[in-house]
Amino acid sequence: MGKLIVNSYDELAARLGEKLGESEWLTVSQERINQFADATLDHQWIHVDTERAAAESPYKSTIAHGYLTLSLLPHMWGEIIEVNNLKMMVNYGMDKMRFGRPVPAGARVRLVASLASIDNLRGICKAGIKFQIEIEGERKPAIEGIATFLYYFE
Repeated sequence: MGKLIVNSYDELAARLGEKLGESEWLTVSQERINQFADATLDHQWIHVDTERAAAESPYKSTIAHGYLTLSLLPHMWGEIIEVNNLKMMVNYGMDKMRFGRPVPAGARVRLVASLASIDNLRGICKAGIKFQIEIEGERKPAIEGIATFLYYFE
């Protein structure tokens, strides 16, 4: 499935209930985890201490911060869909979001998304995107929920 390209509210609305696509697999490296720890000041050992994690963690590895995994959503969303004719796009909210499974350092993740809802709010498109961030080789997703975006079409 290639990248979906939409140019208007009507084109996006026509996809209601459909799977919009899957992103490419993305490796969550220890370097990325360390950089996220530095940016957020969250240096808990389960994320950054590879030796201790190998010895003491039930995962036998460091794991990505849940919010790091979530923060990959915009990048992976951009691999699934290109929305043209926009003034801007704004993150509006998250609903029913659950962290289902930790992402071990070195694992690969991808986004699978479908259009769960769409509303026209006086010319502003409010789109609810049902998403799962999957971990390669795992049945249970790392994160799932509904991300709501506001699209301001020109």
